[in-house]
Amino acid sequence: TKPPPPNLRLIFEKEGVYLHTNAKRSNQDTTIPGFIRIVERDGEPALEWSPLEDAGKNAPAVFYTKKDENGGEEETNFDPGYEPDWAVISTVKRDHVREPPPVRETGQWGAFSIPLSELYSLRRARFSLGRNFLVLTSRGGHPLPPLHFHRGGTRELLRALQRYIILAPSPVDGRLFLAYPHDSGALSQSFDELQMFDDGSDLVSRFIQDPYATTFGGFSKVTNFFRGALRPPESPLHAHGPHDTQAGHPADDEPGFELITCGAELGPRPEVSRGQPLDKWDEFLDPEGRVTDPGRVKALIFRGGITPSLRKEAWKFLLGFYPWNSTTKEREDIVRVKTDEYFRMKVQWKSVSEEQEMRNSLLRGYRSLIERDVNRTDRQNPFFSGNDNPGLALLHDVLMTYCMYNFDLGYVQGMSDLLSPILFVTQNEVESFWCLTGFMDMVHQNFEESQEAMKQQLLQLSLLLRALDPELCDYLDSQDSGSLCFCFRWLLIWFKREFAFEDILSLWEVLWTRLPCDNFHLLLASAILESQRGELIGSNHDFNTILKHINELTMKLDLHSVLCGAEAIYLQLFQCKELPVKVQEVLGLYVPSSSDEESPSSESRETECLLDQSEAGAVAAGQSHNRQTVHRPPPTYP
Repeated sequence: TKPPPPNLRLIFEKEGVYLHTNAKRSNQDTTIPGFIRIVERDGEPALEWSPLEDAGKNAPAVFYTKKDENGGEEETNFDPGYEPDWAVISTVKRDHVREPPPVRETGQWGAFSIPLSELYSLRRARFSLGRNFLVLTSRGGHPLPPLHFHRGGTRELLRALQRYIILAPSPVDGRLFLAYPHDSGALSQSFDELQMFDDGSDLVSRFIQDPYATTFGGFSKVTNFFRGALRPPESPLHAHGPHDTQAGHPADDEPGFELITCGAELGPRPEVSRGQPLDKWDEFLDPEGRVTDPGRVKALIFRGGITPSLRKEAWKFLLGFYPWNSTTKEREDIVRVKTDEYFRMKVQWKSVSEEQEMRNSLLRGYRSLIERDVNRTDRQNPFFSGNDNPGLALLHDVLMTYCMYNFDLGYVQGMSDLLSPILFVTQNEVESFWCLTGFMDMVHQNFEESQEAMKQQLLQLSLLLRALDPELCDYLDSQDSGSLCFCFRWLLIWFKREFAFEDILSLWEVLWTRLPCDNFHLLLASAILESQRGELIGSNHDFNTILKHINELTMKLDLHSVLCGAEAIYLQLFQCKELPVKVQEVLGLYVPSSSDEESPSSESRETECLLDQSEAGAVAAGQSHNRQTVHRPPPTYP
């Protein structure tokens, strides 16, 4: 009898991975498109490449499993909206257990497969046209055909490989990684799915080799995210006490980062209440249509948001489509010019023929990713629900046109989440596009491939939490959660998945005021974490249950409470006279005394106006800071 097929499970798949043949030696095509996959057969992981014509025989399906109250596993369900990039706990399986595709030899260029236990090394290099390629070598010393990633993806492949093997950088060649076996466990999987690491970074291999050190557990105590090697507390580098300012720093410390302990007494946290939404617009306009007091308008929006009927107009000012000092006539001219500019860019991608697109892997990749994301973005909202919905077509067209506007960034997963509320409010293709560009000016660094800005924000959030609640930080450190990686999605798309759609409209217009500081979203995250303090510490969660708990907060948070908490945190920190410099920098309060840049800026005046409206009443008028490095005038209170 025929033996049963092996248990096959798809772990990773990437399209657009080519073999480049030598046209001078062969009459075959010079490039052969294909797929790279990591699969498990009977629990044994392997790396496979197969030509494109074989790919459709084993199309992957994505499943999720839920745990019942007793810890048992319920049935497995197919979830067409599942997003493995942001999931905390997930499973990727095939639709059916199938026979593995045979290694079909096509002359010299057939499919190949290598068990990861037989992988000896991996060399990552860059082709002259800017594309990355990988050269794999087996333990028998035989190199496999170089794999050229025309659509990117080397970072994702390396990250997926970390689940099964250690990729240790060679001491003599920074692009060569040596493969070693390991047992990664659930912690590695959680970080992989949160996409916390960048291209082939040392941090990835260090995380596998030493989970304590490289889960960034020292974030709340050691604020150097970019340290060459983080070591456990018993390491000689940590032998000195936290207040030993004379102790030397390692030679590979990044300049500008330091050991932080917050011994300052913060004082009581003020009580803060929200105001009424902005419900009048014309009274802020002069006879020619200029907004007479933008600071006052922003303060009112921060205090209470905007009445829905005024959002369409006010958002265009908040997002830079209209300058605050523009007249009605100037705004009419702006609309005309911006409309022409938008459709010129739209024509650029609309006029690309199918034949041309076949030779443009970048545009083809953007289109594929946009179509996938659009089909699962806010489908519960009537504006985007149903099939053949014109709202979905607008969402697609605006995102494709943005790729023409910003060639360097193009499209990155998550950007559709930023556009959908804007499109819902404006219900205008041109206006929503230019409002999106204004929003992206605030958050574009979140989507850059290096993710340096995301790392920096996680570091800043850790600093804030250390200043606010050292005990909570110590607890998270003890559970290897000091890096706050579970807040990644919050910061990436500004809490889009954490609140109901209508709440997001209110939250974003508050954040767009940039009051009381540019990093107010970090204060929001701090307020949420503090609100969960009792659950996190009282329930004695471990790392994975912390991730699970944070993920289950989605749609359960009260926006009013979070906004009040975040503003109260800002006021409490602002009033502290001994706040560490690093925390001052996060709040925008620190300006080096030697700098002559923008002493009291317009933002300072707007913040003053905002704080004048505060109903906290906890501090007497005229209280001031005595730090010479704080150039902002102190806020006054009614």
